Amino acid sequence: MTLTEQLVPDSGPADDRTAALTKKAADHLWMHFTRQSVLERDGVPIIVKGEGHHIWDSHGKRYFDGLSGLFVVNAGHGRRRLAQAAAKQAEELAFFPIWSYAHPSAIELAERLALAAPGDLNRVFFSTGGGEAVETAFKLAKHFFKMTGKPMKTKVISRAVAYHGTPQGALAITGIPGMKQMFEPVTPGGFRVPNTNFYRAAEAGGPADDLEAFGRWAADRIEEQILFEGPDTVAAVFLEPVQNSGGCFPPPPGYFQRVREICDRHDVLLVSDEVICAFGRVGNTFACDTYGYVPDMITCAKAMTSGYSPIGATVISDRIYEPFRHGTDYFPHGYTFAGHPVSAAVALENLDIFTEEGLNERVRTKSPLFRAALERLTDLPIVGDVRGDGYFFGIELVKDKATKETFTDAESERLLRGFLSGALFEAGLYCRADDRGDPVIQLAPPLTIGEPEFDEIEGILRSVLTEAWARL
Repeated sequence: MTLTEQLVPDSGPADDRTAALTKKAADHLWMHFTRQSVLERDGVPIIVKGEGHHIWDSHGKRYFDGLSGLFVVNAGHGRRRLAQAAAKQAEELAFFPIWSYAHPSAIELAERLALAAPGDLNRVFFSTGGGEAVETAFKLAKHFFKMTGKPMKTKVISRAVAYHGTPQGALAITGIPGMKQMFEPVTPGGFRVPNTNFYRAAEAGGPADDLEAFGRWAADRIEEQILFEGPDTVAAVFLEPVQNSGGCFPPPPGYFQRVREICDRHDVLLVSDEVICAFGRVGNTFACDTYGYVPDMITCAKAMTSGYSPIGATVISDRIYEPFRHGTDYFPHGYTFAGHPVSAAVALENLDIFTEEGLNERVRTKSPLFRAALERLTDLPIVGDVRGDGYFFGIELVKDKATKETFTDAESERLLRGFLSGALFEAGLYCRADDRGDPVIQLAPPLTIGEPEFDEIEGILRSVLTEAWARL
């Protein structure tokens, strides 16, 4: 029996079952990051199956999953051995907390992550998702400095337009004003610096003709902010290896090395937010290895299980752990389902798949081919920039390639929500059309795809973007 049949006992035609589910969704389901008015008016696509890099809706139509669900299903859909690993663990021990107790799968996964992490990042604090992992890092940074005699170090620095999660603390680190206005006052102490969007370097005030110089300029803005606020008040800098929001901004050469020097100089912790970038997205288990830096903490989640069960983690250096090793002090923080036995077992099996199939190596080898396929789109008048790394790319859309003129808010609304999102999906490609920053299309497909699929993605994008330009 299919999922749809289970949810809708009526064994009538598929369209009848879909109609029933659509009504139930309209009556009861509150969608995330979604305008409920659209759900009320048009209903919602209902995805019922996944296999490899494809998904199917309740009408039986197949789509290319060009976003890995939500930067999650890195090993691809339909991995039976992951489902079997979950079932086996659930039969043995379905749940037990890691509050003063432990269980084998959490212990084994903690060791696996610690061994994969660079430097002295040897301690793993589990959570159930990325926002919680960031929240953990934020709280731990403040707690660490209080325990080490620097109680004023409470502020955190992140980059413009960066997304670091929606919990109240993590939201203070998120650099997207529109996501915070309705929740003010958020946790105080979050400050913003320029990101590494080289395509818009001149608008940010940085050098636009030298990528390495731009990287130094962007890193130096972090030091400038630390000095302005006072080094004795800044606890941490939160940075994604490749910034997601705004459209896949990779780091210029030398950027993270300079940031590391700045953080060391002022005793500020460097947090590598790898909720998206870890587990192969840019070709290594941890993306900081891709770019050659050792942070003080790594936050990760999403693809740790390829989405087959929820989990998150904060990987922490020995230096930060040291004050907690002795005495009666402890970190008063945790989550009921953190390090869940089933999720941890699935993560271990998922990481085995990565090793056996060489998925990290595959990304490193084939990423230039993926980039080349997407760069063919730059012959279209609407495509201003293609950027990113690994299997994680953004395509920025412009009104005028010569001047880099972007779309107004109203034009962006019509372009992205009025046409592109629906047209791409209708053409068989699930991806992200986003305007948190300038309008972009983002791609983050499963790591199992190769040249034929790169060409397929490019062909769909070319057709839809050509029509979009004609409509404009």
